[in-house]
Amino acid sequence: MTTRRPREPGRRMWDGGSEAAPAGPPPLPPAPAPAPAATRAVLGEAPEIIGHLQENYYNLCVEKSQKINYFILHKLQEVDKEIEKGLEGLTLNIAGNSCLMPVERVTGEDFWILSRILKKNLYINGLDVRYNLISDVGAYYAARLLQKQHKLIYLNLMFNDIGPEGGELIAKALHKNTTLKYLRMTGNKIENKGGMFFAAMLQINSSLEKLDLGDCDLEESTVHLGHMLKENHCLVELHMCKHNIKNCGIKQLCDALYLNGSLRYLDVSCNKITRDGMVYLADVLKTNTTLEVLDLSFNRIENAGAKYLSETLASHNRSLKALSVVSNNIEGEGLVALSQSMKINPTLSNVYIWGNKFDEATCVAYSELMQMGRLKPDNTDVEAFVVDGHVYLAEVSNGLKKHYYWRPTYGAACRHSANAGFTLVPVGGHL
Repeated sequence: MTTRRPREPGRRMWDGGSEAAPAGPPPLPPAPAPAPAATRAVLGEAPEIIGHLQENYYNLCVEKSQKINYFILHKLQEVDKEIEKGLEGLTLNIAGNSCLMPVERVTGEDFWILSRILKKNLYINGLDVRYNLISDVGAYYAARLLQKQHKLIYLNLMFNDIGPEGGELIAKALHKNTTLKYLRMTGNKIENKGGMFFAAMLQINSSLEKLDLGDCDLEESTVHLGHMLKENHCLVELHMCKHNIKNCGIKQLCDALYLNGSLRYLDVSCNKITRDGMVYLADVLKTNTTLEVLDLSFNRIENAGAKYLSETLASHNRSLKALSVVSNNIEGEGLVALSQSMKINPTLSNVYIWGNKFDEATCVAYSELMQMGRLKPDNTDVEAFVVDGHVYLAEVSNGLKKHYYWRPTYGAACRHSANAGFTLVPVGGHL
């Protein structure tokens, strides 16, 4: 299918015509000093833009009669200072949900200008534009950036109003891209149409290691993504939360996991998986030796599902390191079974159980695990306390991905115990 190229933003303002020129821009802020010669020498060549991102952005906006986004200008100034210090491998963070300063959200037209100044920059290898408004127009220029910028390893586009057409453009750009390692499409409603293009891309792409398609309005995507997992042997981490996955869907994923030897982190949280789905998952975990992190939060596996997993973890599996069963309607019998499997399994280190139905036997079991040192305080989301001789469990702000949608505005922004999944399965260094 031929995808129509979005109109270049603002073209009618500078093409020859009778329209009046826009008002002149405000004075240009002082340009930072060029990057040290030593840095240029290490890279082997000098990029077209060295320590002047802010100036280049400003000048290009003037040239193209494009409104200047001062939030972008401020962020480029910060990166210019880092480049001036001789740093490289930088991430340009223009997240639109910052609470610490006024934010002018990035539009598709803004992203067009931004992509122009980044496409040949050798110092930036990460771009975070989460919670903005780039839409399918910006997705078109993001796709072009992926085709031309061969240093980019991290791209975060989460919640940017990108639809199926924009998803198609980005997926197709990754057919030939050999550098991007981590892509977040979270919250962009690319639907099944866009999801199919990503599944097809992953059968071709051999560099992408981490893909987040959570909350993208994909319904029962497991047919196509399961087929992809049989063919792809590079993907390390896959997020499929809010995909409306049912038991037949988890069976399709499990069938693929028998043949996949690379996936280490699988997130199927916030779906419709029940106890029957755990039969398939427990069975594949008997032979799978690569999966290390499994997120089943906010499903409904109940006691029976927890016991299926516990039996496999106790008698067969020795590769899984972290398991989250938060809010799965599990009662004391299932939770105690999980605690008993930890006493036998030396590999499983992180277990998250909050939001289930605790009885006193559950509280005592997990209190004993922590007292004997088998379950470390940072590796679970509960802590024990005693009142009138009875043991209870309280919630602790630990988990696999506590900061999945947001980051704290103070304190440690990336506390390991709150985001253990990223610590256990690191991808791309600073990513």
